[in-house]
Amino acid sequence: MKVLVTGATGQLGQALVEELGRRNREVAATDLPELDISHQDAVWRALSGHRPGVVINAAAATRVDDLEANPELAFKVNALGPRNLATACRRLGCKLAHISTDYVFDGTKAGPYVEWDEPRPQSVYGWSKLLGETLVRQQCPDHFILRTAWLYGRPGPNFINAILARARSGQDLQVVDDQKGTPTSALALAPQILAVVETEAFGTYHATCRGEATWYEFALLILERAGLSVNIRPCATAEFPRPAPRPANSVLENRLLQWEGLDLMPPWQEAFNRFWDLYGEQL
Repeated sequence: MKVLVTGATGQLGQALVEELGRRNREVAATDLPELDISHQDAVWRALSGHRPGVVINAAAATRVDDLEANPELAFKVNALGPRNLATACRRLGCKLAHISTDYVFDGTKAGPYVEWDEPRPQSVYGWSKLLGETLVRQQCPDHFILRTAWLYGRPGPNFINAILARARSGQDLQVVDDQKGTPTSALALAPQILAVVETEAFGTYHATCRGEATWYEFALLILERAGLSVNIRPCATAEFPRPAPRPANSVLENRLLQWEGLDLMPPWQEAFNRFWDLYGEQL
């Protein structure tokens, strides 16, 4: 069964293409400029030409702060794009796996979010991703929506790149310690997505690594593995106001993956150490 991956040059897209290659699966790797998912005709031409059995949508507009000033881009890519893919998948009879985000929640819950908690986005990005989920559900019955959080991989940009760049430049670091979530490696997420799409268990899932950390705690592990000794202090979100609000709690529980016997996600520290062992010298 051929798998078509959108956003194939991004962090998750690259990890998916590599994982599919290891499994000797036929892959159609697509990205800009050859496929702009916000253009319905382009989506139809690509999917009807490749005739995949599964489409994995890893394409998204993710520059959260920039999107506050550019909602048109956010909704074109993150909502209209998934709708176009879902419509084409329905017409062709193929499955669609769509990647969503913790930003559909407002972050005020005391504990981890489960799949049936009510979404309440705070940002343009979060609203655009929530609308994308809604349109996928409306247009394609054979869908998987996988919400993830704090994703990192190659080539970036991501939090790891940012921390390493600042530390190597000799800057003192101040890192937010009042936002918690689960750093999630694209290397761990890719096989999890493939395990889900091989089933008929359609629906909405949370898919993050296990456990939780603050950005400050994540930064400490990055610096430790990099062997960098710099001054670093925890700080509050209020000390670094940003255009887009961030959820204070981004911890997602993979409840439905667990119930389906499909949860393959490792603890976040284990996943990061594997990522660093493979790619740390290149970062």
